[in-house]
Amino acid sequence: MPDLPRADFIVLMDADFKKRDLDQNGKATRAEVEEFTKRAAAAVAQEQNRELFQRLDIDKNGVITPAEFAELIPAPKFIDVSAEMTRFDSNRDQIITLVEYRTATLANFDRLDVDKDGILSAAETSRLTTPTSNGTTNSEQSR
Repeated sequence: MPDLPRADFIVLMDADFKKRDLDQNGKATRAEVEEFTKRAAAAVAQEQNRELFQRLDIDKNGVITPAEFAELIPAPKFIDVSAEMTRFDSNRDQIITLVEYRTATLANFDRLDVDKDGILSAAETSRLTTPTSNGTTNSEQSR
């Protein structure tokens, strides 16, 4: 940053004040400062929107196609299902059968059914957490 003499700083400061004094009467009221701030925020948002549009409009034809829009969030490169396979594929053949799935999930039901009455009560399920994307709960995955 180059040196900034006091006189030059005053010129910059005065110009900045004039932006806030919308009616140019030498006084910046609260309403004028609010309006200036609103306009400045809108200008920043518009510039961000322009930049985003330009980034998304890959072929630069002024139209964002569904395919271009989809590029906003790229597909995951690798999904690791090792934990799910370990949990449900009891014979380790890399295939989960309905029997294997039921066996694992019923074992979890039985573990949670503390009083062994075949019903998961509100008290028993209060220990559960939010389901994860693979249908298990966080408490189940931590076992």
